[in-house]
Amino acid sequence: MNETIGTTGIVLVGFFVFLIFAIYQTYKNRKLRKTLIHRNFGKLPERDYDLTEYENISHYFWQKGDMDHAIDDITWNDLDMDSVFRMMNHTWSAIGESSLYNLLRRPEFSEEKLDERERLIQYFSTHEKEREQFLELCAEIGKTGRYSVFDYIYNLADLEIKTPWKHYLNDVLMLGAVGLLFVQAQLGILAVIVMFSVSMGTYYGEKRKIEPYVSSCSCLLNMLKFCEKVEKLPIKELESYFSTLRESRKKFGNFKKKAYFFVAGSAVGGGLETIFIEYLNYVFHLDLIQFPQVIKELKDHMGAFEEMTETIGLLESMAAVASFRTMISDYTVPVLRHSTQGYLKIEDVYHPMLQKPVKNSITAERGILLTGSNASGKSTFLKTVAINAILAQTVHTCMAGKYEASFFRIYSSMALRDDLVGQESYYIVEIKSLKRILDAFGGEIPVLCFVDEVLRGTNTVERIAASSQILKSMARKDVICFAATHDVELTHLLEKEYDNYHFQEEVKENDITFNYLLYPGRATSRNAIKLLGIMGYDKTIIAHAEQAAQQFLETGEWHLSS
Repeated sequence: MNETIGTTGIVLVGFFVFLIFAIYQTYKNRKLRKTLIHRNFGKLPERDYDLTEYENISHYFWQKGDMDHAIDDITWNDLDMDSVFRMMNHTWSAIGESSLYNLLRRPEFSEEKLDERERLIQYFSTHEKEREQFLELCAEIGKTGRYSVFDYIYNLADLEIKTPWKHYLNDVLMLGAVGLLFVQAQLGILAVIVMFSVSMGTYYGEKRKIEPYVSSCSCLLNMLKFCEKVEKLPIKELESYFSTLRESRKKFGNFKKKAYFFVAGSAVGGGLETIFIEYLNYVFHLDLIQFPQVIKELKDHMGAFEEMTETIGLLESMAAVASFRTMISDYTVPVLRHSTQGYLKIEDVYHPMLQKPVKNSITAERGILLTGSNASGKSTFLKTVAINAILAQTVHTCMAGKYEASFFRIYSSMALRDDLVGQESYYIVEIKSLKRILDAFGGEIPVLCFVDEVLRGTNTVERIAASSQILKSMARKDVICFAATHDVELTHLLEKEYDNYHFQEEVKENDITFNYLLYPGRATSRNAIKLLGIMGYDKTIIAHAEQAAQQFLETGEWHLSS
């Protein structure tokens, strides 16, 4: 008897020690999270992305569909917008970062919506206490790691719901084995051991199939908890959003009850009682029994889920943009207007990824041709203008002293490669890329496009002949095309349709320097051969090359020195 009491006492003491430790860890984690939220605002995000995890961030964008005016893959990759996103990703939840990614790929064409985004950004920028309270609640939603919450919620329509009869049978047999303990102890113990082994063995196989849904539903459960808490924040400036969240949350009134065992112990939705719940699930399959009910609840309220996602995502994304603005400090709010004719005026624009950028200015009411040697700054300038055009219509923020423009649909054809999988040459990939831009012309919204070295994948004669006609077809009132080229001939052929600008370099005895400044007019310097000398090429090669180039300019014919 005394031994039993002693053992019970040790177990109880151990339980209370564990409970106190768990409470302390929860408090410690919350305090650390609060510290990080405060300390990291306005700082460059320091985060390592797992490949699968990063891929999952984009899934909300793809699940949303409606790609008519979205930034397509070619443009997104040309501009390395993944790096811009990571630089801007000051979010704390899976909903926030997925929404920010989606927002960056969908330029907005409504002045009212962009003005509202600006209002939210300004609010989060100037209300530190309220911002941190809000972000702490966002952090409680958490990240879903290697699973995308949206894959498994949006694909519910294709999921066949089966009656969990075998799990009910498991429970009946398990309870029968426990009951046998009171009738015949030895046989009951054997039955319990057998049933426990069978139950555990079948549980893991079934649980593995629904694990992604557990993670997604855990995130949804945390979203509902977030809504309950955020509704209580006394922030009148966000009351309309909180009201939307309140109405959406109410539609999931039965979800928490039906999902209780289903989400217990998951990475996102855990609590102090989760270890105990997990053991109950192992034995009685309670989460597997709840699965069909949870799925039905989600299917019935997809509209409410989308409304919550969009509202939470927008608010957290705008808080992230407020942090981004604080980090870069040198930015402007764009002035955008609707027009059937393209117009763009930028002063002191720079690339967000450069540590010491050189700022440039340009006004464009028609196409722009850029010339200059390799590494002089042409491609970087194209990307600079394109990225800022996207940011203007998404996060209402430009890295410039001034940005005034029409609303645009934005495309590029720049960093292309051979398609080895599709067995297509560089030239085929390039002409397909250009064709998609041409096909976009003619809509109500002007097109802003960026082309780097038109048709570089073919010979000189055909390149100039074809590229001049392609660029000429882009010389429309509803299109502004920025094109970089080494073919100075194009600047003469298209001088009635395009304005010419160039970058230049200075070649000294054994060095070449670039100032990366934009100059009006076409490039006139020819320094490619001189660069061979700087790199240590034989003087004979250089002399003969200069002689051949000069003869071609004078006669139009090539002659190689013997």
